[in-house]
Amino acid sequence: MSEQTLDTFDVEQMIPDFTAPALAQCTPDRQMVDAAEINTRHWTSHVAGPFEAGSEIHLRETCRMFRETFNPYRPSVLDWPKLEPDVLERIVSLPIWDIAVQTEGKARLRMAAYAATIDEAEMRSALALNAWEENRHKEVLSRMVAAYGITLASEAPYVFPRDAEWAYLVTGYSECIDSFFAFGLFKVAHRSGLFPPELIDTFEPVMQEECRHILLFANWVAWHRARLSWWQRIRFELKVVAVWVFLGWERIGLARTIDAEGNEQKQDNNFTVNGAQAVSGAEIDVRELMMLCLEENDERFSGYDERLLRPDTMPKLVRFALRFMREKKVK
Repeated sequence: MSEQTLDTFDVEQMIPDFTAPALAQCTPDRQMVDAAEINTRHWTSHVAGPFEAGSEIHLRETCRMFRETFNPYRPSVLDWPKLEPDVLERIVSLPIWDIAVQTEGKARLRMAAYAATIDEAEMRSALALNAWEENRHKEVLSRMVAAYGITLASEAPYVFPRDAEWAYLVTGYSECIDSFFAFGLFKVAHRSGLFPPELIDTFEPVMQEECRHILLFANWVAWHRARLSWWQRIRFELKVVAVWVFLGWERIGLARTIDAEGNEQKQDNNFTVNGAQAVSGAEIDVRELMMLCLEENDERFSGYDERLLRPDTMPKLVRFALRFMREKKVK
């Protein structure tokens, strides 16, 4: 696809055979919302036997998982709590809102652009729904910053990727990295008591949707890889290595982007790794945070069929690093 800019986003226009989920027109009661919450966190296939990567069963059950765990209510159901001045200041001062909104904007476009290139209808539909949910996340964040008066840099037009597969790989692996640390940071924020429970409760379904997204991505990678010829596989693996190098370089320092007015904006792409202090009133050491990230990562995936592959690069790297980290001495 040639390079184009995006002014509006419509998954159904980009992928004609995709139909956006029909959402309830009335406000659901608490019982309906809670039932949907449970449903989105637990899924087990009734199909017997293993899910061999690249097989028809693997494809079908991966897509069925994503479709059947869709949450029609939350994070659509949002009641932004009134915040005390000190809490509001703490939230407004977090250096994440520009990059969070723009990341979701890029993710929705990249996922939809890649989904449009897939011949297999079920996987195309799953990735299209993923793009639709990323757009919902962007809308959630946009409504939040508006509700709390958070000033954002103006968004530059989003550009269609020249290489849709590369863009999807960058987005997918980036989400695997960021979600792993975000799970831990979200727990730190919850435990700290610095943020009202209502606000934590509002963002909880967004965190679980990110878990579903990277679960889909991990299984797409395995399914896609298994279907490639040997020479296509070599090309693909080289591209994956290049993506990891790119993401590592990106997280070394601040990202520099240009806003809609042509002004340079500096953004911290590495906040999910180094932002514990910003969401906790107490000091937390690296080892403790890594342990918490592993626990939360395992917990969020625990409700899904064990035969589905999990994103395992970050957990493996962190478990290896923990071997060389000493426990903090209690004074």
